[in-house]
Amino acid sequence: MNSSRLPGKVLLDICGLPVLVHVVKRVQLAKRVDEVILATSNTSSDDSLEQCCIKNNIKCFRGSEDDVLDRFYKAVMWAGAKEEDYVVRITADCPFIDAEIIDLVVETAKNSNCDYVSNTIKPTYPDGLDVEVFTVKALKKAWENAKLKSEREHVTPFLYKHPELFKTQNVENELDYSDLRWTLDEKEDFEVINNVYNELYKKDSFFNMKDILMLYKSKPEIFIKNIKFKRNEGYEKSLLQDGQL
Repeated sequence: MNSSRLPGKVLLDICGLPVLVHVVKRVQLAKRVDEVILATSNTSSDDSLEQCCIKNNIKCFRGSEDDVLDRFYKAVMWAGAKEEDYVVRITADCPFIDAEIIDLVVETAKNSNCDYVSNTIKPTYPDGLDVEVFTVKALKKAWENAKLKSEREHVTPFLYKHPELFKTQNVENELDYSDLRWTLDEKEDFEVINNVYNELYKKDSFFNMKDILMLYKSKPEIFIKNIKFKRNEGYEKSLLQDGQL
């Protein structure tokens, strides 16, 4: 809830539901996902997130505010996951998250026997459709060994930055749409996302990437307001603090 750019963003209302609830419902559509848990901080500012989870029957784990890797790992342990299990990581600021893409990344991880698979190592999907899948065993190794603040705050950098330790793979789309911004970090992002929901939600509450791309081609003006923002700005700031850029 303490987003510096858009405080309270995941509880903003879109078509009658908080962003968080839209995200969870869309993730639950994925055939390869068995359980969905929100991992949020234990600070009082996130009490409202827990209340939203209780109201909407969403499992919620609370942990460290700053050491998000620790919070995430402990949430996975709390869920009773085993070392050979796979974990899917989705951030709650992605209200367009696509269940078909989640299933594709999970299937790729299982079929390739990889430790870490995502569609973000070399982005080709729109920003906001990010999916990461990794084994509990790999997550544990990252939790035990990651030292940099950027690695603790952003959960997975230790996994994809150490190919000598982990077998990794990237899932790429046929066409490169990585310049499209569909994530929620700024006021302008919310305006774009809200407009897209107003166009598509009543026809199909679980509209997918293809539906949004069709809208983008027919009404590109809807998507103009947030094109000035950079992808992964928060992670780049963390890297600067660590002296990694």
